[in-house]
Amino acid sequence: MRGTDSGSARPLRELAAFFLRLGLTAFGGPAAHVALMEQEAVQRRGWLSHEAFLDLLGLTNLIPGPGSTQMAMGIGYQRAGWLGLLLGGLCFILPAALLTLVLAWAYVRFGRLPQAQGLLYGIKPVVLAIVFQALWNLGRTAFKSRVLWLLGTVALGLSALGVHPVVVLLGVGLASAWWARLQAPPAEKTVLGACSPLGLGVAGLPSAGLLGLFLAFLKFGVVVFGSGYVLLAFLKADLVDRWHWLTQAQLLDAVAAGQVTPGPVFTTATFIGYLLHGWSGALVATLGIFLPSFLMVGGLGSLQARLKRIPQSRAFLDGINVGALALMATVTAGLARAALVDFGTLLLGLLSAVLLLRAKLNPTWLVLGGGVVGLMVRGLGRF
Repeated sequence: MRGTDSGSARPLRELAAFFLRLGLTAFGGPAAHVALMEQEAVQRRGWLSHEAFLDLLGLTNLIPGPGSTQMAMGIGYQRAGWLGLLLGGLCFILPAALLTLVLAWAYVRFGRLPQAQGLLYGIKPVVLAIVFQALWNLGRTAFKSRVLWLLGTVALGLSALGVHPVVVLLGVGLASAWWARLQAPPAEKTVLGACSPLGLGVAGLPSAGLLGLFLAFLKFGVVVFGSGYVLLAFLKADLVDRWHWLTQAQLLDAVAAGQVTPGPVFTTATFIGYLLHGWSGALVATLGIFLPSFLMVGGLGSLQARLKRIPQSRAFLDGINVGALALMATVTAGLARAALVDFGTLLLGLLSAVLLLRAKLNPTWLVLGGGVVGLMVRGLGRF
C-alpha cells in the first residue's frame, strides 16, 4: 500500500462521493462490497490495477476486523494517503451506522424491526451477479500458473471444511513462497517469516457503563476475523452468556439490523450500543469496533514495504491472493443458496449478469433496481 502526496482536493472529493454512495447502496455482506469496489475503483475509475487490488485484498484478510471496510480504507490510502484512509473508512461506515441507528430507535420505540424482506428479495440476486463478475475478473489476474491453480483449489477445499481463514491464507501464501524459493537461484534463497494475528482479551466482567462498552467493542474490533456471522459468536459469548448485557433475542435482532442495512455488517455494534446506552452508547460502541481497523490498515503500508524486500514476497502475496479469492468463493456459495430461492430470483440474477457483462451497467443502479423489483413482487404477492 502506498499513499499519494497529492495536495489536490479532487481525489478527496471523489473518494468521499464514491464511498458515501457505496455505503448507502452496498447490500449483501463483505464479498458483495469487495465486488462493488472492484467494479468501481478498478474497472470504471482505474484507481488501482487488478494486481494492486488483489494485494490489498490479500493483506486485509490477514488482519482482524471488517474486511470490506478495511478495503475502503486501503483504497483511500492508495488514492490520497492518510486523509484518504480516514475519508474512505468514515464515508463507508457513516451511512450504515446512521441507518442502523434509525432501526435501533424504531426497535426501542415500537418493539420490533421494520420489515425489509421484499427489499432483500430483489437485491440479493443482483449482488450475487456482481460478486460472480468480480471473482471472474480478479481470478484472471490471480491464477497465473498451475501452482496457483492448485493452491487455490486446496484453499477452496479447506475453506469449505471450515478451516480458519487466516490459517488458509498463511498456508497457501507460505506454500507459494516455498515453491518460488525452490525455483530461485541459490543466491536469492531467503527464509520468509510468517506473521501471526494479534489478539486482545478483556479479562473479567467490564463495567456496563460507557467505558466498559467501549473496551468491549474495542476487543471485538481487534480479535474478530471474518464476517458478521463470526462476530455473532463473539457477541453471544460475551454480551449474552458471560456479561448478560443482552438477551439472545435482542442479539439476533441486532445482527439482523446489521444485515438488512447496506455497508459494513459490524454496524451491529451501533444497534447494541443504542440498546444499552442510547445515542452515546451507539457512538461509543461504533467507535470501539472500527477504531482498530483504521490503525491496522495504516500499518499495512510498512508490512508491504518489508515484504517487497524479500525475494519470495511476490510469490507469498500471489498465494494469499488466490486464497482470498477461494474464501470469497465459499462465501458466494452461501450467498447463492440464500439469494436464488425461486424462479423469479434466478431470472433476476441472470438478467443482472447479462447487463453487467454486456451493457456494462453501473452496479449501483442494478442494486437499486433489484430492490424496487423485490418490493413490487412482494407487494403484489400480498394481493
